[in-house]
Amino acid sequence: MTTILLADDDANLRGFVREHLEREGYHVIEAKDGVEALEVMETTRIQLAIVDLMMPKMSGYELAGQLREHYEIPILMLTAKDQLRDKERGFAVGTDDYMTKPFEVKELAFRMKALLRRYHKPNEQEISVGDLAIDRKSFEVRCEDRTMFLPLKEFELLSQLASFPGRTFTREMLIELVWGFDYEGDDRTVDVHIKRLRERFSEISKSVHIKTVRGVGYKLDVHS
Repeated sequence: MTTILLADDDANLRGFVREHLEREGYHVIEAKDGVEALEVMETTRIQLAIVDLMMPKMSGYELAGQLREHYEIPILMLTAKDQLRDKERGFAVGTDDYMTKPFEVKELAFRMKALLRRYHKPNEQEISVGDLAIDRKSFEVRCEDRTMFLPLKEFELLSQLASFPGRTFTREMLIELVWGFDYEGDDRTVDVHIKRLRERFSEISKSVHIKTVRGVGYKLDVHS
């Protein structure tokens, strides 16, 4: 079960958010201020932190900075302030996403899922699948004696699919993982990039194929 740290000095808001997130299957641990939040981090394995900007003893900025320095987890900040300079400062200290109060709990859950997926990207420098070798450091894709350099989004899309062979990704998942949560374009851009990847590899790779899962999305299949 994914464990969430919820740091906010408003007990009513904590209870409201905890109740809804627990219905979504999360385990939520509350902290009334930044100091208590850091104590929780020392004793509990937390996968994501929700941090209020205005708290006693330690501001959300300070807490986010401490979390980013010592822990590799996504940080989502809650704030009553909707000014650009406040968001800029939050992102500067390591915040991954922002929500302005009041907010919809369903949107909070959507954003949390997107952040958790991003942080679960595999970190291997090279992915080997079938007859392909994908080098994340040099951005090269090798197939037997051929080397290709793909456009960045095509490379990231291929890397994501190749990291989990056989796993089906929806268009929405791929948009969030490759283009980011705030992407506002047409989700058919995924189809366009998949088509280009298929065209590039149709005559090169004999074992790796990107399959369409009708009505759902795409997956990468490997054949011997």
